[in-house]
Amino acid sequence: MIHKLSRKTFDRLREEHADLTSRGRIAAAEKIARAREHGDLKENGDYHAAKDEHGQMEARIRQLESIIENVEIVEISQDGTVGIGMIVSIVYDGDDDSMAESYLIGHIEEQSDATIMSPTSPLGSALLGAKTGDIVTYQAPNGKLKVKVLETRAQ
Repeated sequence: MIHKLSRKTFDRLREEHADLTSRGRIAAAEKIARAREHGDLKENGDYHAAKDEHGQMEARIRQLESIIENVEIVEISQDGTVGIGMIVSIVYDGDDDSMAESYLIGHIEEQSDATIMSPTSPLGSALLGAKTGDIVTYQAPNGKLKVKVLETRAQ
């Protein structure tokens, strides 16, 4: 699976990976060693918590490695076309513009004040390539819905 990320997110994930594989692993080992000093490991809550925390960190490291190894850096559109890394404001057909909703089209690892919408979701994929003023239709579980693109902007 190819992960399409903005350059900013890719750099942040690479930094997180470097931190976890260096400082994070050292801190986890020290925490386990300190907890081990508290005696019997069978009934040592601190030890089990430290081991669980270490396991979660290692899982995150593997997740980051998978993303970093299978990444496509996506450049954000400069012409206002909806694409990955863009924030799009939409309003559903029949609703007033004051009811607009904003979404960042992108990977779950993107960070934004806007709600993240996958570009592979029905609405996300329908919005790709749209511009301000366009009306797009997509298949929702309860039928076809129309939305109007009110605004697009880079994150």
